[in-house]
Amino acid sequence: MELYYVGLDIHKRTISYCRKKSDGRIIDEGRIGSSRSCIDALIGRLGEHWIGGMESTMFSGWVYDHFYRRGHKLRVAHPYEMSWISKSKKKNDRIDAAKIADLLRCGLLPEVVMLTPEQREMRKIMRFRTMMLQLAVKMKNCTSTLLMENGIEYDDRRLHGKRYFESLADEIEGEVPDSVSALLGLSRSAVEYFDAGQKRLIRELANHPSLKDRLALLMTIPGVGIITALTWALEVGDPHRFSRTRHAVSYCGLCSAQKESAEKSNRGPLSKQRNSRLQTVLIEAAKLAPRFSPALREVHDRELTKGNRNRATVAVARKLVSYLLYVDKNHKEFEPILNSNSSPVLASQ
Repeated sequence: MELYYVGLDIHKRTISYCRKKSDGRIIDEGRIGSSRSCIDALIGRLGEHWIGGMESTMFSGWVYDHFYRRGHKLRVAHPYEMSWISKSKKKNDRIDAAKIADLLRCGLLPEVVMLTPEQREMRKIMRFRTMMLQLAVKMKNCTSTLLMENGIEYDDRRLHGKRYFESLADEIEGEVPDSVSALLGLSRSAVEYFDAGQKRLIRELANHPSLKDRLALLMTIPGVGIITALTWALEVGDPHRFSRTRHAVSYCGLCSAQKESAEKSNRGPLSKQRNSRLQTVLIEAAKLAPRFSPALREVHDRELTKGNRNRATVAVARKLVSYLLYVDKNHKEFEPILNSNSSPVLASQ
């Protein structure tokens, strides 16, 4: 039975498809509505012997899951690499679907790792928690702005404490317009709401049966707390996807871009092709980790003599990635030992 290759170009309202033979001849192409019923009808027309592919977008998750439940595992392509492969003078949905089918039949589709539906749901919760935290910070800044605009003196370090804010609000009552008092109350309520919400989401994820033991192992690493452990577990998924530490370091955006030509190699700043959420969390963790780990403090101090604090922080973050990957792959607690130079290293090294 001949195998066919189906390219899908997914959009909010429509899905363009193109089915080709192994020699590139088009068998069928068209456009359907972006709904589960339309996809079911398409699956019925395609039959059984075919391989499908699509580009990763904000809509690809539910489409992938729906095909998977119907017994078809789609291949999902990296959008950045697709933008370089499929650039052309003429571009539309029909052509894009045909190009995806061509990349599939030639074995050139730049695939991404798709997490399980459960992992993607938990990752969605973690990312929503990050958004809530950012909104809480914005509202805190609004509170400070309102006070400064009206010439109110306050203690920066205590402003967002509940008792201090309530006492400050009582003191300034009558000194500022009623509208300002109302806005201060609204901003404070928003801060409390977002802060309480993000903490509740963290508690729920930390106690999830499929994550609890994994997080406990990751948090045996000095300087790794619940936020770092959760972000690593939910953004990485299966740690065995990385065959080497340097691959994980690259994924986390902790290495510079390389441009090499004619035996000349140039290194630029940190690459923008990365998981930005992991990069942010690891950099934040690396700023505090040397306080809890002599090995990481040694890495920080050594790199500090070669450059600035940013270089030292990135070096510590890279070392954290190696620790996280080792613990996660081997399902063992972090146990540093001393080498011949009395320098703490992983037990596996």
